[in-house]
Amino acid sequence: MEANVKLINHTTNPERTAAAAARLCYSPVGADKLVEEMTEQEAEDLLQIILDNGHLSTLEHIKFTFAIEGISRVTSHQLVRHRIASYSQQSQRYVREKEQFNYIIPAKILENEEATQLFKENMKQQHQLYDQLTNKLVEEGYAEKEAIEAARYVLPNAAETKVVVTMNARSLLHFFELRCCERAQREIRDLARLMLKQVREVAPLIFAKAGPLCETERRCKEAQMSCGRLAKIKEGDINGKN
Repeated sequence: MEANVKLINHTTNPERTAAAAARLCYSPVGADKLVEEMTEQEAEDLLQIILDNGHLSTLEHIKFTFAIEGISRVTSHQLVRHRIASYSQQSQRYVREKEQFNYIIPAKILENEEATQLFKENMKQQHQLYDQLTNKLVEEGYAEKEAIEAARYVLPNAAETKVVVTMNARSLLHFFELRCCERAQREIRDLARLMLKQVREVAPLIFAKAGPLCETERRCKEAQMSCGRLAKIKEGDINGKN
């Protein structure tokens, strides 16, 4: 099962909005004229200046909302560690898994046929136990909601979940820096790259250089834990582009 990501909403004219906010800081122009008296070239030039100088606070005025499904609870746990964001996640307390729940098989396991079969068998057993516990508690007189919220404790991290997430552009740049990195786990790395592809379509200047530091700044903060990709980029073995 692969992640499905859709950018369902975003700030109108995101780059022009960020440029207008920046212009307010340095111009006597009134709020009502911030945008209407700024040409497209002026907006692009101003935005490029704040990006080059790292003055990114004005990017916080821009919001992007994604609908995400087909990810595991492992990845959603990693996703919500990015705290400057808003999240709405499908509840395991209220949504009963009446059929075999969807689950994510890690890429490394999929590379081995025997490991894949063991994984699938375990997922089937987990669902059977979940179903048995739910039914048993209902038989004992508990409300279905109470039974579901108790039985869900046996559901694995592999269980698929759905999330709506909203981040501002500054938070997204930080997210892409960390999660597009080769040291990020494969599933969230793939998710981050799908998100990056979509925001680049609506804000190409802001996200032109988004991604891991080895690609954007030819440096790495991981020190001894580095994946070694920076050295390959510098040697020209790989092009260093998402």
